[in-house]
Amino acid sequence: MASSLVYYVAFATTVLIITYRLGKIGCRLAGYPPGPPTLPSHREPPPDAEGEEPLAVPEMGRGVRPRHSLILGTQVMIVLSSDQAIKDLLDKRSAIYSSRPGMYLGNIVSGGFRVLLMEYGETWRAIRGLMHNGLNIKAARAYVPYQDLENKAMLLGFLEDPGSFVNHIKRYTNSLTTQDGLRFPDHEYPRPEGFEKFSEVFRSPAAAILDGFPVLRHLPDFLLPIRRYSKELHKKEYDLFVGHYLDTKKRVMEGTAKPCFCVDLVRAQEKQGFSDGIAGYSSGSLLEAGSDTTAATLVGFVQALLIFPDVVAAAQAEIDRVCGPDRPPDLNDLPDMPYIRGCMKESMRWMPTDILGVPHAVIRDDEYMGYTIPKGRRSHVECLVRRRQTAPTYYPSLPRLCHGAVAHDPNRHPDPSRFDPTRWAHDAQTSAEAAKNTDATQRDHFVFGAGRRLCQGMHIADRSLFLAMARLLWAFDFRRPVDAATGKEMVPDMADLTEGLFVMPRSFRAVITPRSDEKARRVREEWEEVAGLLDEEMQWKMVPEGLVWRDYEPTEV
Repeated sequence: MASSLVYYVAFATTVLIITYRLGKIGCRLAGYPPGPPTLPSHREPPPDAEGEEPLAVPEMGRGVRPRHSLILGTQVMIVLSSDQAIKDLLDKRSAIYSSRPGMYLGNIVSGGFRVLLMEYGETWRAIRGLMHNGLNIKAARAYVPYQDLENKAMLLGFLEDPGSFVNHIKRYTNSLTTQDGLRFPDHEYPRPEGFEKFSEVFRSPAAAILDGFPVLRHLPDFLLPIRRYSKELHKKEYDLFVGHYLDTKKRVMEGTAKPCFCVDLVRAQEKQGFSDGIAGYSSGSLLEAGSDTTAATLVGFVQALLIFPDVVAAAQAEIDRVCGPDRPPDLNDLPDMPYIRGCMKESMRWMPTDILGVPHAVIRDDEYMGYTIPKGRRSHVECLVRRRQTAPTYYPSLPRLCHGAVAHDPNRHPDPSRFDPTRWAHDAQTSAEAAKNTDATQRDHFVFGAGRRLCQGMHIADRSLFLAMARLLWAFDFRRPVDAATGKEMVPDMADLTEGLFVMPRSFRAVITPRSDEKARRVREEWEEVAGLLDEEMQWKMVPEGLVWRDYEPTEV
């Protein structure tokens, strides 16, 4: 009898403890920044007690606090919604804000090798150092010949098949960011698509649920088909990235490799002994980060040209003034084209491709503005710079919601939905200079991240964007198509975006024509001049010599 009583007491106590702990899941603890209700909700949270605007709103351009918290299961997400908060925490306190939280499915797909998701530590610092050495502003000058040729190939694609302009842009960005010497001759050439699938898994509701409720990870694979899919995707990614790296490694050993990041990677592997998996994913990560983001920015730029046709006229007037009727722009023209520089900055503000960012994690408890920011792998610090809502407001998608985008804060950028390059008329900073500016209000955009997670390839991206924007507008006119049924111009919907970690406008039509027969002839001539650098398979057979660019930007950044 006594033993039965002890059994029932123990059972009842266990049930009470489990119930209590389950009841605490999703609760906002004392000291955390305020936020919307922590229970599942389909409605917009009401104004707070002080009468301020809601802390989570679906519309852009409404006031939000510089920091607030979201609770998703066992996760706490501290959302930074102001440039000053980002500067204060991710930049000034980068020593403790540079790690990553545990992202279950993302790490299964990546096998623990993807630099983007690595926790802050010795391995990440080593790879980060290699990327800095290979992509800093001095080293990045070696990539200019590649950028020049791939840009001219893109212009030819626009000329011969303008209806496939999105594919031409993707081919351009993939070729110029492939770090193993491989280029993509045309948009039908097989290209790595693993990152698109990784992106879909990483931002899926299932990923959010498994991160918020880790107990569900104990379910078998037949009840978690997305985990089985993630494992299969990792195998494909590994074979792709490591296979490309090993091919390049062989060319390095044979002395036939062209200048690229992998050359330094092979040498570093010999000294430091890290695995082929880490090396392959490090090389592949550069392709992922550079190609998809730059492509999405350029597609967004083309969309902006159709929605705001006055931009085309203003940009072409500046290009014609600087270059005259015959000469296409080059990098030496950048200082004399403030409007085109403004187009670059405005594109990354108006259509930030990484709308949600990858969350940071603090390595020890911190305090900011009187609120607690807890340490741990399940504490996110999200810098949301998204432009517009693309996900419904239901609980598993809370990490996707917009809670104040710095890029579209009307106090920072009046009329934020308008694409207006003149916002930057007096801002000649490169992306690197702006990111390091001690005045948070003087940073132009946050596409390249912050703190020690700041993108190392921003110098290359800036150049690729300038060459693309300036030369496309030099050579082509961009107009809206006309609906045959209604006779009205078709204006793209700026709110219609793809889903995933990186987003871009969904398919839209554009009428792209050469500005003149002379411009069309010059596009073909420019391509013929550089095509001799390629072999029969349209791969590089030599690197051009004597291509010198003026020091239009500082090399100390």
